[in-house]
Amino acid sequence: MSRLRSLLGGRARAASGPVVVFPHIPKTAGQTVISELRRVLGEAAHSPVRTHAAAPEDAQMPPGYRLYAGHIDWVDLETLPDNRFAFTLLRDPYERIASFYFYLLREAAKLTPEELATKARTNMRMISTRSADDYFFGGNRPWQRFVLDHYDNFQTAYLATGRIRGAKQIDTLPRSDWVGWALSGAQRLQGIYGLNDLDRLESDLAARLGTTVNLTGNFVNAGPDLAPEARAGTRPRRWPDLVARLEQDGNAARLERFAETDADLIEQLGMRQ
Repeated sequence: MSRLRSLLGGRARAASGPVVVFPHIPKTAGQTVISELRRVLGEAAHSPVRTHAAAPEDAQMPPGYRLYAGHIDWVDLETLPDNRFAFTLLRDPYERIASFYFYLLREAAKLTPEELATKARTNMRMISTRSADDYFFGGNRPWQRFVLDHYDNFQTAYLATGRIRGAKQIDTLPRSDWVGWALSGAQRLQGIYGLNDLDRLESDLAARLGTTVNLTGNFVNAGPDLAPEARAGTRPRRWPDLVARLEQDGNAARLERFAETDADLIEQLGMRQ
């Protein structure tokens, strides 16, 4: 936190031109977008708050930057200049869940036993040492809260609350109300795009920034789930692989419920999956 305060207080932060805000939903090609925006706007334009855990709730969007992008809370969006262009990317929810799971599994395999034993790596330790059934549906109450916050219709909860871990704010509401809250939250953004809409996002960003933006075919941090045919919008590639790992009766249906509200939201937004 001291490094963050130093970054916020130790530079002149006079922003010029439109402010771009990209609340990044994990595993939605966000690293590609962020990398290109940093190229266009300059690395110094990027707010040092890149994850919601990197700053207090009231400091997620420190003033004076042109780019706010990452796994951040965006409840303070309206404190930024009126010329902002705020947008996010949504993804087929079944594929997003599977992609997130397999990505974390790959990353966990790169860590040493000592690294996995640390509290900061709890998620990596759980995913690498437990079956898929136990990872999603076992564990104590804090662990189940973590799973619900990161997997249970995450895209809907993020739009509804503006927070990475906002699901607990609405999980007492009927699921039928979640989409309404998310649609209201979506109105705070200037754009919502799918992975099939990167060409449209390119055009919208270029029009606002006055320069060429390259997103289509320019995938950063792409796993096997973003093979060419998957990028072209064909059916999910990893969801069947994840479901095949579930051994206990009923858990496939339980996991499907983690995506159903997101699917409803995407349909109501009129987006292709």
